[in-house]
Amino acid sequence: MPLPDLIEIVPLTKQVNAEITVPGSKSITNRALILAALARGETTLLGALWSEDTQVMVECLQKLGFSVTVAPDPNEFCNRTITVKGLGGKIPNAGTAEKPLDLFVGNAGTAARFLSALVCLGNGVYRLSGVPRMHERPQAALFKALRELGYRIDSASDKLPAVIHGTGPRNGTCTVSIQESSQFASALLLGATVGGWQVKVVGDNAEESAYVAMTSKLIAAFPKSGGTFQIEPDASSGSYFLAAERIAESPEFLEYSEGLGGEVRTTLINSIEVADWPESGWQIDERFPDYLSFGSKLHKFRELKNAIESSNRKRRIEIKKELRTKPQKMEISRMHDLGDSIMMAIVLRPLETESFRFTDLGRLRVQETERVVALRTELTKCGAKVVEEGDTLTVYPSQLHGAEIETYNDHRMAMCFAILGLKVPGIKIKNPACVKKTFPNFFQKLAAAPPAGLGATILDAKTNRQLSHDELFAD
Repeated sequence: MPLPDLIEIVPLTKQVNAEITVPGSKSITNRALILAALARGETTLLGALWSEDTQVMVECLQKLGFSVTVAPDPNEFCNRTITVKGLGGKIPNAGTAEKPLDLFVGNAGTAARFLSALVCLGNGVYRLSGVPRMHERPQAALFKALRELGYRIDSASDKLPAVIHGTGPRNGTCTVSIQESSQFASALLLGATVGGWQVKVVGDNAEESAYVAMTSKLIAAFPKSGGTFQIEPDASSGSYFLAAERIAESPEFLEYSEGLGGEVRTTLINSIEVADWPESGWQIDERFPDYLSFGSKLHKFRELKNAIESSNRKRRIEIKKELRTKPQKMEISRMHDLGDSIMMAIVLRPLETESFRFTDLGRLRVQETERVVALRTELTKCGAKVVEEGDTLTVYPSQLHGAEIETYNDHRMAMCFAILGLKVPGIKIKNPACVKKTFPNFFQKLAAAPPAGLGATILDAKTNRQLSHDELFAD
């Protein structure tokens, strides 16, 4: 049976000791698939995410003529071992002006952007399209850069659907803005070696963009002539479970103490960990545990860590002094501090004791939904005080209550508010199956008995019936 249209998350009341396995990184998986297709020889990707976004990418590569085989992963149900036979930059299949080769990318931003650049290396005509929301998401900066390189792209709105005329590698230089999405730069960088492209990246935080840096590091580490590549767990997906530990009730009970000769109040402490938490530095959301520990001081503690690692004693002393003497701004930036896990941080914040500002949220507006408005709307529905000013949300300590949460077909909205439901009674999630985009077995992980899961109870909200393990998979 499929997931019901409306489910209710029952708050945790028992101690939880768990170590959760999360699927592979979506960002790394889809980059690795492109690199494997461009490599020479056969590359095997271990621990690759198998979800809607990565399945779309695999299907498009197969339609382009690449040999891609998919096998189960023994360690994680939503991972796969994927083997790609690269052709050294050749794209086997193409269409014509009269009949372009159609590629459907769903609502996968990585597939839409990466494939737009990839098919330029082919020789023929390709038509990229997706779901209606994907046709609203920006592509203009990428298309502009590709036109600078000499490729023809036909699009009435500089968005999808678009017809792209591939003419193979063309030595040239282009400039791409990452104001709206860093994926524009990543798309070009992934194909730059084969294409002969020189790419200049501009826009907010261009030199420090975490996702562009991930792409560059991945390109450097990836086997060029076939081999094996291990994909690490997705830090954004892992952040939900670390957040669960933060808010889960710690049960208390009276226990007889022989030493004290009477009953004492005992608190059971929860321990929820994510197996093989990534530490490569590739994923910006690796920082989420540090956010939970340091809050608004996260940026300074990262600076301190860098100063220690580089043996910069002078800067280390300066930062320690600043931490002791200067009041720290109660804010976290989507641009500098966290990636998509900032959504989980925002949803947690009403449960804390101080107001907090979340800044530089502009890119959230052009993702799977208009996430800034969605977060403000749904938190307000739960009783939170949230103020939106420009691309900043200020969240205040609030007394929360249950509500029916509109997910806007956004996987991260569903997962963030499901975690809130582990603390706040009456949280009901609409269209929970939208988690299939990146984490199809998310609700199974919530409900599975510890240590593999959190042991949460999830109900069909219309019948009040507890859902079984099989019913919680988003298909």
